[in-house]
Amino acid sequence: MSSTTANAAPTGPLTKGHKKVIFASSLGTVFEWYDFYLYGSLAIIISRQFFSGVNETTGMIFTLLAFAAGFFVRPFGAAFFGSLGDRIGRKYTFLVTILIMGISTFLVGVLPSYASIGVAAPVILIVLRLAQGLAMGGEYGGAATYVAEHAPPGKRGLYTSFIQTTATLGLFLSLAVILGCRWILGVEAFESWGWRIPFLGSIVLLGISVWIRLQLSESPLFQEMKAQGKGSKMPFRDSLKGGNLKLMLLVLFGATAGQAVVWYAGQFYALFYLQSMLKVDLTVSYLLIAAALLLATPFFLFFGWLSDRIGRKKIIMAGCLIAAITYIPIFKGITHYANPAIEEASTNSPAVVVADPKTCSFQFDPVGIRKFTSSCDVATAALTRAGVPYSVDPAPVGSLAQVHVGQTVVTSYEAEGLAGDALKAQQGEFGGALKAALTQAGYPEKAATERINVPMTILLLWILVLYVTMVYGPIAAYLVELFPTRIRYTSMSLPYHIGNGWFGGFLPAISFALVAGTGNIYYGLWYPIGIAIMTLVIGTFFLRETRNVDITK
Repeated sequence: MSSTTANAAPTGPLTKGHKKVIFASSLGTVFEWYDFYLYGSLAIIISRQFFSGVNETTGMIFTLLAFAAGFFVRPFGAAFFGSLGDRIGRKYTFLVTILIMGISTFLVGVLPSYASIGVAAPVILIVLRLAQGLAMGGEYGGAATYVAEHAPPGKRGLYTSFIQTTATLGLFLSLAVILGCRWILGVEAFESWGWRIPFLGSIVLLGISVWIRLQLSESPLFQEMKAQGKGSKMPFRDSLKGGNLKLMLLVLFGATAGQAVVWYAGQFYALFYLQSMLKVDLTVSYLLIAAALLLATPFFLFFGWLSDRIGRKKIIMAGCLIAAITYIPIFKGITHYANPAIEEASTNSPAVVVADPKTCSFQFDPVGIRKFTSSCDVATAALTRAGVPYSVDPAPVGSLAQVHVGQTVVTSYEAEGLAGDALKAQQGEFGGALKAALTQAGYPEKAATERINVPMTILLLWILVLYVTMVYGPIAAYLVELFPTRIRYTSMSLPYHIGNGWFGGFLPAISFALVAGTGNIYYGLWYPIGIAIMTLVIGTFFLRETRNVDITK
């Protein structure tokens, strides 16, 4: 590591020049996150539009995997654009990334649905998500590095925390636009065609973002480094050498992986949980999340500021620890306050699938070619679609699966070999009997809006986002301070985007598959809990504090 310690005291208030750098970098990044997160905010509608050729459970998993595809390629975007930024400059690199992001988002808005062009629709959608992911891989590192290299010593945590607010503000903006369109157009029109408007509107944001970023000058540290001839000719290769590679791996597992799962569990998975598990009305769920985001966003700045005083690492590690300890009780609390009928029904009349264990599959089919036709799979898929938690008890070999709902027993059926009218008849008979049993036991088809305890639900969602602000507020300054100027853009971007792109981006798909496979609506939380604990251990023992380092080296 080439950085040395510099115990510089915090400087005075923000100058006009600093404000311009922060505003321009942050606003452009807000718009880019808006583009990236529209897909996640509209996941349920997108599933119906582009993945209607498979069953509902597989379709939702496909949708979440397509969402995750954008995250999967982010490290590749980080490698390419990070290397470009370390060679030709920070400013021009994130001009290119925002152009790619804006155009890809606009094209989603004009893409025909599965009903119109068949399998080509989801294929093109995934290609556009990949383009978005590549662009995002280059965007964040450039913006964070650019702002940090303009910041005076003692204020890097505060200055870069403005960049950290952009992801949440981008999500908030996407939710606000979606809610506005739903309110103006009505639910039916919005879900039919109006969902395209937020994507199409991104072309306006693209124009504003490009104009703003053209006003910026290059980073002073980068200009000085280039003038002295100290730049790296091959930043990607140099980032993978010896001690720097080891440091990037430690940063990945000891900082960004845990930060990522806490971030995505607290924002995206919480929204998905409200909509898919608890069956809360879409508009209501958006409003609840938006309220929590609005109330928690100032804490990005608070924890960025605090990290300038007490250090970055301890705040990030504390966030991982508290999240791991409290996730399950918090999500149980959200169930209690957002849809108490599910909690009451599952306590008084638990749903139990009694089946031959060998006939029960883990219904995760990313290529859409498997058919889940056993009586156990039919029963568990029906309960998952209904948002009903269940457990599975063993039954004699060869017996048909049964669903026990309190004292009521509904026998499932074998779908293998059935087609046409025979299949429809079996589906109708089983589905009708199961629905009647669930209704009698008090399981709601939808969460009753009038029974939602709004203040307590928002409070719990706010706590989840507060954890996000703890791990995410200081992370940009922490990453910038760990790596030298000549390879900083590349070196900080790679572990950040592997952590957030892979560990975080796949969280919704992995957690949903775990829930669908077990029937336990809290089982998916063990994934972020496990990753957060891993980061806590590695980060605590193997990474150092950085708040006073000199980043001019």
